[in-house]
Amino acid sequence: MKNAVFFVTLLLFLGCGSYNSIDSFYEAHKNDNQVTAFRVPQFMFTLVSEISPEMKSLVGNTRDLRYMKFPSTTVSQTRFLNNQMNNFGAGSFIEVFRKNDDTKRNIVSIREKRDVVKEILIYKNDNISGSFLYFNGNFDPAKVRKLANDNAFDGFTNGLLPQMNLGTPRNE
Repeated sequence: MKNAVFFVTLLLFLGCGSYNSIDSFYEAHKNDNQVTAFRVPQFMFTLVSEISPEMKSLVGNTRDLRYMKFPSTTVSQTRFLNNQMNNFGAGSFIEVFRKNDDTKRNIVSIREKRDVVKEILIYKNDNISGSFLYFNGNFDPAKVRKLANDNAFDGFTNGLLPQMNLGTPRNE
């Protein structure tokens, strides 16, 4: 009986916790209306790395790269998306940059393992659209902090969409 209770508790814990992962968020929202979502396949990292010299060095260590853009035209929708992204920060992500302007958000969060950044999550919401850019790999923490402080991730996002033949971002 104790084993059954432990097993059910473990399943509930894992089931609730998994919603706050990039995979579950991506899967839950990629089919939403007016959403642009893509994962960059490994063979296309060479194209993506040509956006800038800084991104070339960053992309060279990337194993997974995802982007998602979604409408955020109502206050309730914006708050919902902001809360979703805040849930990632409440886990094992560490915020290295945040700018709040009422409900507008610009956040860069990382997940570390010892002295290496393993994941980078960039979230932006301007009350017209929200977006996230996600990297998984092995990254130099000093380089990530410099890119965040210099707003280089914005330039990367603006260059990423044309490279993927998806047009130019609006209000990004």
